[in-house]
Amino acid sequence: MPEVHIRPASPDDEEPLARLDRDTWSPLHAVTPRPEPPYGPFFTERWGPPDHLVAEYAGRVVGYVRLGFPTPLASNAHVRQIAGLAVAEDARGLGVGRALVRAAVAEARARGARRITLRVLGHNAPARALYASEGFVVEGVQPEEFLVGGAYVDDVMMGRSLV
Repeated sequence: MPEVHIRPASPDDEEPLARLDRDTWSPLHAVTPRPEPPYGPFFTERWGPPDHLVAEYAGRVVGYVRLGFPTPLASNAHVRQIAGLAVAEDARGLGVGRALVRAAVAEARARGARRITLRVLGHNAPARALYASEGFVVEGVQPEEFLVGGAYVDDVMMGRSLV
């Protein structure tokens, strides 16, 4: 059985990551409308290859995690935030999400972060369970922060120490 391989993203990952992002769009985790053609680029001025780790399984891109700063403030520069995570439907249950979370934690630590945070929609039970199993705890909830698919959903802030 092949293993999940995590690596830094490169500019060559533009198309596979853009396709993965479109294919995995779901109201379970997305607060933006479903992507429609013409599609914009995956890598942008704000989020480039250095902000992404890519998961490969059996030689195919099957996931990514986006790691950035929660704010542009110098006083907050010791914190990194998981700002996106996607796993291909047919790769779920293979440990890809867990490998990406662990890689993001390791990368944040390697970049000198003391904490790592994330935001997850309250109704996304699978993601919340994964994050909790990796040591993230709920640090705050913004009730009914988003209107998704006709329902109000909570925005849940989770985090963990890296020291």
